[in-house]
Amino acid sequence: MKTLFEKFNEGTFTSPYGKKSFAELDWNPHPAFEGVELKHLLTAADTGGGFSFHLVRIAPGKCIGEHIHASQLETHEVIAGSGYCINEGVRIPYESGAVTILRKGTPHSVYAADDGLYLFAKFIPALC
Repeated sequence: MKTLFEKFNEGTFTSPYGKKSFAELDWNPHPAFEGVELKHLLTAADTGGGFSFHLVRIAPGKCIGEHIHASQLETHEVIAGSGYCINEGVRIPYESGAVTILRKGTPHSVYAADDGLYLFAKFIPALC
């Protein structure tokens, strides 16, 4: 039986900007954090810089270390797996269905538990 993320990974993203099959998009290594990969669903090139959408996969026991997006508001929707986020100094449990918002200029980090963590991340304006 397929996991929730495996099913989600076979989905499609449809918007006024076009239709993309998740399975056809490559996982891209995060430029700064080992064990973190992204699928870029919508980028600045697609939206004129207005916003960007990304699938994020964090390997078991890995993390997105503390960092700041000086000019982007960010949201996370947890698809599968578990872990936690430190957002403005508050530890927020991450499990399927959790949603949080990270204000621009806010230090934050994300940690995956032993089962890994899969997020849908959105940035306004676009991250890349």
